[in-house]
Amino acid sequence: MTPAAIERFFATLKAANPLPVTELEYSSVFELLAAVLLSAQATDVGVNKATRRLFAVAHTPQQLLALGQDGLEAHIKTIGLFRSKARHLLQTCQILMDQYGGEVPRTREALEALPGVGRKTANVVLNVAFGEPTMAVDTHLFRLGNRTGLAPGKTPLAVELKLLKRVPKAYLVDAHHWLILHGRYVCQARTPQCWQCSVSDCCDFKAKTPAPR
Repeated sequence: MTPAAIERFFATLKAANPLPVTELEYSSVFELLAAVLLSAQATDVGVNKATRRLFAVAHTPQQLLALGQDGLEAHIKTIGLFRSKARHLLQTCQILMDQYGGEVPRTREALEALPGVGRKTANVVLNVAFGEPTMAVDTHLFRLGNRTGLAPGKTPLAVELKLLKRVPKAYLVDAHHWLILHGRYVCQARTPQCWQCSVSDCCDFKAKTPAPR
């Protein structure tokens, strides 16, 4: 994808959705961190259903710690890997209480040191909560980076670094939201819907499946 095509690609996505946001529901930085931690290998819809129940009774590190492992598991048992996620979330809550006064740290190093928080989760928090121009490369961004020619790479980190280099500065803060939403609803894994894609003219991929009649 050429620089001109990349500019057109993001300009088009921005025109259609000027202020993109995450589909995870949260009302504080801590709730965002908890929701993203729980979202690994789960859908945002499924996480939101669980966190609506959870945050109604416990929405701070101290309150989650008071629930304990069994209590927390009871609220998130509909999410895949809920036992290990509950353990990691409680360990993270304890660190936040012990080291940060219950607040979520603002540096990548501190975030990635929290149990269950990897680079992708840290990138989401840094971007959504603190407005930093990061790229949280999930399955959608990895697929789009390679399929469209925007940022080909063999690993999520390679795609992330290439996106940071190739996405124009004016679009960096919101770019990962546009890419996630585009991958979730249009450029889907099994059947990319090129016939209704607003940026198909910018893309290196051409679908082999014809538009439905």
